[in-house]
Amino acid sequence: MEQHRDIPRSGTGGKHLVIDSRDGAVILHVRVQPRASRDEIAGVMDGALKVRLQAPALEDRANTTLCEYLAELLKTPKSAVRILDGERSRNKRIEIRGIQEHQIRGLLAREA
Repeated sequence: MEQHRDIPRSGTGGKHLVIDSRDGAVILHVRVQPRASRDEIAGVMDGALKVRLQAPALEDRANTTLCEYLAELLKTPKSAVRILDGERSRNKRIEIRGIQEHQIRGLLAREA
């Protein structure tokens, strides 16, 4: 059964992170900014989690770094994080197995 939640980020003026839950996984949209000065969660942008990565968008490096970074932040195996859509785009749909929505909220709380 799929559940859909809008998670407000404090101080965003109504911007919400859209998260779906199904079959023991969380699915969310991520907006990636490659070649940033550091890897970081940068808030919410149009319903997506904005993530800045140092890795360039060459030879799949940014995608690999994104999955590794999210796995590290969420303390889950790298194999639990996968890109469902948007491998060649800055806008991606990510599935993370074995976590709950409140763990995603924790990423935003850490960033605030």
